[in-house]
Amino acid sequence: MRAYLAVLGIRDYRLLWIGLVLNLLGDGATFAAMAWITVEQAGAAGLGVLGVCLTLPVLVGGAVIGPLLDRFSRRKLFIYDSVLRGFVVACIPLLAVMGAFQMWHLYVVAAVYGLLKIIPLAGTPAVLPELVPPERLQAATGLESTAMGAASIAGPAIGAALIWLVGATNVLLLDALTYFAFAGLIMMIKAPLGRPEPKVVEPGARRQSGWSPVFRVLLRDRFLLYLTIGFALFNISAGALLVALPWLAKIEFASGPGILGLMLAVAATAELVGSVVSGAMKTSDRQMIRIGIFQMLAGASLLLLLPASLPFVLAGLILNGILTSPMTVLGGVVRLTRTPPEQRGRAMTLMRTMMSGALPLGAALGGLLLEANLYPALIVIVVVLAALPGLLTTLSFRNVDTFKLAADVQPAAVAAK
Repeated sequence: MRAYLAVLGIRDYRLLWIGLVLNLLGDGATFAAMAWITVEQAGAAGLGVLGVCLTLPVLVGGAVIGPLLDRFSRRKLFIYDSVLRGFVVACIPLLAVMGAFQMWHLYVVAAVYGLLKIIPLAGTPAVLPELVPPERLQAATGLESTAMGAASIAGPAIGAALIWLVGATNVLLLDALTYFAFAGLIMMIKAPLGRPEPKVVEPGARRQSGWSPVFRVLLRDRFLLYLTIGFALFNISAGALLVALPWLAKIEFASGPGILGLMLAVAATAELVGSVVSGAMKTSDRQMIRIGIFQMLAGASLLLLLPASLPFVLAGLILNGILTSPMTVLGGVVRLTRTPPEQRGRAMTLMRTMMSGALPLGAALGGLLLEANLYPALIVIVVVLAALPGLLTTLSFRNVDTFKLAADVQPAAVAAK
C-alpha cells in the first residue's frame, strides 16, 4: 500500500489515474447497457456481433495508431480521442429520444469505440515512464490495473441500476460525460506528453521508423514473444466470456440486468484485489515463472463455470479475477522494461493490439456455440485456451533464473513530478 501512496503522490500520474477511473467507470456501465439492449433485441447472435464490433476494429486501429504514438503528441491524441468518442457515444441517447434508434447504430458506436480504444490502451503504459521514476513502474502499472478493476466494479452496478431508472440507452450518456472529463484532466497534466525524442543514429545508419524494428524486437526477445502469444490466447477466452455472461443472465438464469451487473461486479472486484496485491510486489528473478503459474491457474478456475449454476459461476469469476490481475501487472512490467523508449508507443500498440485483437475471435466463437446451445463445449475450449499457454510459459522458463533487462533496453530515468 505504501508503494501505491507514493506513486499517487506524483501529481501528473494522479491526474491520469483519476481520468482513467472516470472513463472506465462510464465504460463499465455502458457495456452492461449495450449487452442488455443487444440480448433483448438480437439474442445470443447479436451479442456475438456486438463483441466483434467492440474488439475487431482494435486491429485496424492498432496498425494506424501505433506509429502516431511515437510521432505525434500523446497529449493531443488523448484529448482528440476522448472528445470524439464522447460525441459518438452520445449519439445513442439522442437517437433514442428522436425515436430513430436501431441496432445497427449500436454496432457502429461499438466499432468506433473499438477502433480508437488502442489510444488509451497503448498510450497510457507508453507515457508511464515519463510520469514516474523507474522504481515506481510496477506500482504504477498495478494502479492502472486497479483503475480498471475499480471502475468495472461500480460501472456495471451503476449501469444495471440506471437501466431500470432511465432506460438502457441513456446509460451511454454517462460514458460520454466521462470522456469529456478525461480530456479535461489530461489538459491539466504538466508533463509534456509529447512525442518521444528520436534515438540518435550514426551518420549513414538507417532510422528505426515504421513497424519493422518493433517486429524485430518482439520476435528476438523471448520474454516479449511468450507474453504476447500467451496473453492473446488467454484473451480469446475473455472474449468468449463477454458473450457468455449476458447469455447466462438472460437465458440460463432467466433474470434481469441485476444478475449481469452482479457477475461483472464480482469479477471486477476480484481483479481489483489481485491488482492491489500484485502492484505492491517486487519484481522477481522468476518473473516469467510467476506469470505462467498465475495464467495456468486462472484458466483452470474457469472450469467452475461448467455447471452453469450462479454460485459456481461467481466462484469461478472470483478465482479467475484474483489470478488474472497479477499476471497482467507482472507482464506489463516485463513489456515496459524490455522495450526501447523510442519504440515504446509502437511496441505497446503492437503487443496490446495482438492481445486485444484476440477478443473478437472469442466473442464470435461464443456467439456461435451459444446460438447452437453448446455452452459446455464453449467452457472447455475457454479453459484450454486460457490455461495451456501458462503451462508452456512455466515449463519454458523453468531454467531461466534471472529476469533482467536487455542490454540495450533501459527504462527512461525521470524525476518525480
